[in-house]
Amino acid sequence: MNERWNNRALFLLLWPLIIEQILAISMGTADTLMISTAGEYAVSGINVVVNINQLLIIAFMAMSTGGAVVCSQYIGRHDYNNSRLASRQLVYIVTLLSIGITVLTLLFRQPVINLFYGELDSNVMDAAMTYFFLSALSYPLLAFYNACAALLRSAGDSKTPMKVSILVNIMHIGGNFIFLYGFDLGIIGLGLSSLISRTVAGLILVIMLVGKKDSPVSLAGITQIKIIPEMAKRIFSIGIPASLEQSMFMFGRLLTQRIFPIFGTSIIAANAVAGTINSFAFMTGNAFIVAIMTVVGQCIGAGDFKAAKAYTFRLAKYTWISVFLVSVLIFFFRGTMIGLFNLSPEAAEAAASFTMVISVFMGLAWSLSFAMPAALRAAGDAKFVMFIGASTMWVVRVSLAYLLTFVVGMGPVGVWAAQGLDFVARAIIFSLRWKGGRWQSIKVI
Repeated sequence: MNERWNNRALFLLLWPLIIEQILAISMGTADTLMISTAGEYAVSGINVVVNINQLLIIAFMAMSTGGAVVCSQYIGRHDYNNSRLASRQLVYIVTLLSIGITVLTLLFRQPVINLFYGELDSNVMDAAMTYFFLSALSYPLLAFYNACAALLRSAGDSKTPMKVSILVNIMHIGGNFIFLYGFDLGIIGLGLSSLISRTVAGLILVIMLVGKKDSPVSLAGITQIKIIPEMAKRIFSIGIPASLEQSMFMFGRLLTQRIFPIFGTSIIAANAVAGTINSFAFMTGNAFIVAIMTVVGQCIGAGDFKAAKAYTFRLAKYTWISVFLVSVLIFFFRGTMIGLFNLSPEAAEAAASFTMVISVFMGLAWSLSFAMPAALRAAGDAKFVMFIGASTMWVVRVSLAYLLTFVVGMGPVGVWAAQGLDFVARAIIFSLRWKGGRWQSIKVI
């Protein structure tokens, strides 16, 4: 079995990923806490935009996944000329996608909000429109950051993205204090802080990779723009299915989010806070999933399927343990955590119910529902992941959300229960697919 990823190598890959995920979640929580002082309208408006943002930026984030898989397989094969070529092709692709998405968002942001959320309270809509505008401006630099970070991780370098993340998050929180409390800019201040920090992050990583001429991943010569159809096709073979799957996933999620405004602004705010608290459950899990993509991709590139199986089992086990332990803590201390936010009694009670339900499903099923498809994507089985991911989203999450909420009479907590049942369905199907071994016959490079 390939010993490239022994315990020491796994530890060196994992700990920066965990730190980066903790930072990402913590900074998101800090944003919500800071803006909560402006009231539930501001929290609700930001939550509306955050959910839509996740759908709109899926395209270039999924392409980053495709580029990372292709690069990791070339690196596993020690074909560094092609891994560098794939690096440049990925940046060209995400640049074009992100600019196109930015232009469309700036032109049609209000119809997009109305499409997913219907008629909102005027104060919530004003907050959402302002934050959406500033968020859209940052898409290209966010695309650069995600692509470059994914490339570095595909080569086993998780420390560099972590260092940049630390710097940028310090800037982001500092910007929040200056714009929110120093200049009293409210939503505009939060948006400006995000825009500036994302710009710095993207530029730093692009400049660093341009200088890494002899690295397995490099952007040296990127100004000599040339699209290589065959290499772009390889990236698309993973990126397009991943993009479609994630887009359908987020589209379905947004359709279920339409349920919350029906029950009032306090329920929208409760949903936002419950989502923020729930994100702590998978912050370490996300780190393991990124590691799975890197490790399995390199093992597949080297043709070592035995190692791919062994490392997937080990990392999936670590993922489950970490998510389970954090979910248990959230379950028992949810009241204390919710108390940190400036919620009304009605919103706090609803947030407690949402958090209680989802923490049970997170602890039991989230890990396998995301770890196993990550391994399958790294092996090139992206089309199957796309089909199952989209199917369970519509058949389980969306359908059951409306059924449990309005027919069974569970109210908005039914949305969270349906989400948990979707985790269970995904975990079972993807685990069976990996065990079946059909992914071993798929060729990416």
